[in-house]
Amino acid sequence: MNPSIRIIPCLDVTEGRVVKGINFTNLQDAGDPVEMARVYGLEGADELTFLDISASTGNRQTTYDVVSSTAEQVFIPLTVGGGVRTVSDVDKLLRAGADKISVNTAAIQRPELLSEITQQFGAQVLVLSVDARRGATSSSFELTTHGGTQGTGIDAIEWVEKACDLGVGEILLNSMDADGTRAGYDLEMIQVMRPHISTPLIASGGAGALEDFARAIDAGADALLAASVFHFGVYRISQVKDFLRSAGYLIR
Repeated sequence: MNPSIRIIPCLDVTEGRVVKGINFTNLQDAGDPVEMARVYGLEGADELTFLDISASTGNRQTTYDVVSSTAEQVFIPLTVGGGVRTVSDVDKLLRAGADKISVNTAAIQRPELLSEITQQFGAQVLVLSVDARRGATSSSFELTTHGGTQGTGIDAIEWVEKACDLGVGEILLNSMDADGTRAGYDLEMIQVMRPHISTPLIASGGAGALEDFARAIDAGADALLAASVFHFGVYRISQVKDFLRSAGYLIR
């Protein structure tokens, strides 16, 4: 798909602070989003993802002021998600400084939102965030909503196929089983989903060791998203990139 691999730090934000927990629970404060965005931009991040993880659960709109302040500090593509429910929400976020918009819960509730966004702004701005976990569906991977707290009974493969048909630009595949564990990306999930995804696939959830990034690429990921290993200083972005380059991967 993409000849060069992207490394993308993810800022999970609630009430204006970056947090990180295991499986979206037991959240601990990891820092100020604006300052962290600035540092990651300087360190060589290819993109940045900003997810307001409180927006869907608390039914609150994404805090546009934090997005705007973050966008002023980074000069790399910024993807913003959390509480995006309408074309108007997308318009506001793009005007606040976002380059791409991530949608999740609202698209499951109303799939035509995906085509409405792409028709107005183009597929390149739309990232579908897929929070999946093992469950009793035909592929054994179930779609979840509200930060992974609610099961849907919807098969994750069927959903990404439908979403690709509706015109999304990228799929952000987040393993709710691996999220925050640092036990490695969910390689089985990536391998199972990859043949059904016609867009670039961003793998998320579970990054721990440097080797985890390489294994996810081998499993089919086009980009690698990570949070806690960067936020808590386990690795610098340059370390991950240097490791992957030395292993023969084409890195931006």
